[in-house]
Amino acid sequence: MSNNSVPLTIKVWGEWACFTRPEMKVERVTYPVMTPSAARGVLEAVFWKPEFTWRVEEIWVLKPIRYASILRNEINTRQSERTARSWQADGGGYDASADRAQRHTLALRDVAYLIRAQVELKPHADADPAKYRDQFRRRVASGRCFNTPYLGCREFSAAFALPDGSEQPVDLSDDLGPMLLDLNYQPDTSGRGTPHFFNARLDAGVLRVPPWGGV
Repeated sequence: MSNNSVPLTIKVWGEWACFTRPEMKVERVTYPVMTPSAARGVLEAVFWKPEFTWRVEEIWVLKPIRYASILRNEINTRQSERTARSWQADGGGYDASADRAQRHTLALRDVAYLIRAQVELKPHADADPAKYRDQFRRRVASGRCFNTPYLGCREFSAAFALPDGSEQPVDLSDDLGPMLLDLNYQPDTSGRGTPHFFNARLDAGVLRVPPWGGV
């Protein structure tokens, strides 16, 4: 349920960012702009409640797009809580030096974005949307967050603030290809979800995100 109000806005920026394209299986190659899923992650890091979800409407690119190549050490094996519990019970452990590989990352440098989004209440919510909107503004104004927001990768932390009204998107238009819109999770507790994509386009520095079902 949406209140169809003026979108809430937040400005985020950082020294590094990487919004990995899903078709790249080994090396990390970033989209040229922030993705809707990454924007939603920033919003949830600042303010999250089980009564609502964030629907990102627009992402403005505020600085020229600059790429940088990084060579990083990464582990090959995905770690899990189940494996750690087995080590705790039966002994054993993990040697990162034996499972390490160097991988190339094509990242972004010196980025800044303006995120415009709506609060969409879930069916069980009984409060007015204005309550959550005001809470969000207060949290952003005071710099409070549940977790440190990041720009695609956890090591690329983001700063955030309320926009001052002077923000303008860059003068750049480009087709970005398929981009993740959301995951449709199974009703069971498996945690499996079906990804849904949309054909993303940057229009005069603005990425407009279609609503769920509008792709």
